[in-house]
Amino acid sequence: MADEFKMGLLVPGSVSEEGWNRIGYNALKGVEEQLGAKVSYVELQQNPASFEKAFRDYASQGYQIILGHGFELQDAALDVAPDFPDTTFLISSSDIHEGNVIGLNTDTSQPFYLMGVIAAKMGKKAGLIGGMEIPPIQQAFAGFKAGAKSVNPEFQVSEAYIGNFTDTAATKEAALSMIAQGADFVVPNASGATVGAYQGIAEAGDQVKSFSIYTDFTGVAPKNILGLYVADYAQGVVEVVRAIREGNAPTTNVAFGLKDPKVISFHFRDDNPQVSVPEDIRKDVAAVVADISAGKIDTMPQ
Repeated sequence: MADEFKMGLLVPGSVSEEGWNRIGYNALKGVEEQLGAKVSYVELQQNPASFEKAFRDYASQGYQIILGHGFELQDAALDVAPDFPDTTFLISSSDIHEGNVIGLNTDTSQPFYLMGVIAAKMGKKAGLIGGMEIPPIQQAFAGFKAGAKSVNPEFQVSEAYIGNFTDTAATKEAALSMIAQGADFVVPNASGATVGAYQGIAEAGDQVKSFSIYTDFTGVAPKNILGLYVADYAQGVVEVVRAIREGNAPTTNVAFGLKDPKVISFHFRDDNPQVSVPEDIRKDVAAVVADISAGKIDTMPQ
C-alpha cells in the first residue's frame, strides 16, 4: 500500500532488558497502537557500521520515520539522511536538528538535580556510575552535582564509567567500591548494566540509598530506593511522530523536561517507611520542581 505509514526502531541492545532499550520499544509500540503504524525494530551491538546499514535498510524500504534510540546512532543517521530526504530520522538523547535528522532529548539534568538536592540534604557523600562517557549521561551527572552543590557546596560526588552498557558485574563492583569509600548515596545510569549497581547497593545494606532510573528497580533494592525518575518517553515520541505525520515536523530539536509531566516525572516512594523521605525535604523538592519548570533554575550551570 503506497500510503502505508511505517516506522522503524534501532536499539543498541536488547528490548527484553528493563531500562533504556525497553523504553525505545515502548515508544515504537505506542506509535503502532495510537497511530496505526506498521512498525519494526532491530537490535544492534555497539557497532557504527551496523547502525548505518540498519538505517539504510529501513529507509530504502520506505519507512517514513526511523528512531535511532541513543546518541551513539547520531553520526550514522547524519551519514544516511541526505540520501533519503523523505524519511525523518529521530535520534534519542540528541540535541541536533539538521535537515531531516531531529534530536529528541529528555533533559535528565532536571530529575538528577532533584536527586542531588535530596542526597546533599540526607547523605554524606554520593557516587555516580555511568555506562559510557557520552553527553546524555554527562548531562545527568552534571545536574546531580549542581543540585547537591545548591544545598552544600562542599558535598562530595564521585563518578565512574564502566565503558559499556552491558557489564552488570562492573557496575556492581563500582557501586561496592564507592560504598567502601564512604558513599551513602549511589546512583547508576548505565542502561542494561544498571541493575548490577542496584544489586551491589542492596547487598551493602539499607544505610545506602539510591533512586530508580527510567523504570522501577525497587524490586532489586527495596530498602534503598527513595524515589523514582520515570520517563514516559514513549508518549513523547508518539506526539512528535503524530506532528510529523500531520506535516508539522519540529523546527528545532525536541527537549522534554519537568515541564512535561506526561513525559518526565519524579516521585517519592510511599510503600515502605524505611525509605520515606521527610516531609520538609519533600516540600523543598516540590519548590525546586516548580522553579525548574518555570525556568528559574539552571540545572547545568557552567
